[in-house]
Amino acid sequence: MAKDKQGGSTTLAREELARKTNAAAAPATAPKTNPVRPVTEPTRTLAVATLPFGRRNYVLMLAGIGIILLGFFIMSLDKEEFGFGFLGLTLGPLVVMSGFVLEFFAILANPKKV
Repeated sequence: MAKDKQGGSTTLAREELARKTNAAAAPATAPKTNPVRPVTEPTRTLAVATLPFGRRNYVLMLAGIGIILLGFFIMSLDKEEFGFGFLGLTLGPLVVMSGFVLEFFAILANPKKV
């Protein structure tokens, strides 16, 4: 015990305080135990992976990609200098644009439920 105070209560050193609190905190009864519940995983239903689009949508998307490629091929067939002829300036871009419109329609079309 430390004797830094002459007339009052004595102060305890850290080790002595820890020993006293551990002795006082010792449980007189057995610690409470929570009943153990078996851990179960949530039940999962087997779901078939569905594609976001229907078959019709995918066919239209492939057709749109084909039309876009056809438009670029038509633009490359132009024999005018720098592609300034009818095929390079008019027909090819119209075909490419129609391919993009078909792609847009293919994405937004409702898939048919089977």
